[in-house]
Amino acid sequence: MTDEFMKGFALLTIGGLGWITFGGWYRTPSYYEVVQLVNPAEGVNTAYGEVGLLAGDMFFWLMILGALTFWVLIPVSRQLRDSLDDDATAN
Repeated sequence: MTDEFMKGFALLTIGGLGWITFGGWYRTPSYYEVVQLVNPAEGVNTAYGEVGLLAGDMFFWLMILGALTFWVLIPVSRQLRDSLDDDATAN
């Protein structure tokens, strides 16, 4: 159980750091504004800028789906499999 927690935490950390990094580069027009990291990207007109925006979005979804997978989906599937095996052996 602890290895799933650490895998989820690692993906949450890596995804969060990547999302903050690329969001700071491409989505933060000024550090004095209240809304940062979620602004629409402005002035990105190069291929590298588009790749940076894509990488930021990918890191965001890695953060969300990675933690969700290892903290919720894998433990639920193991519990479901164990309960189905228990029901099969009881009959």
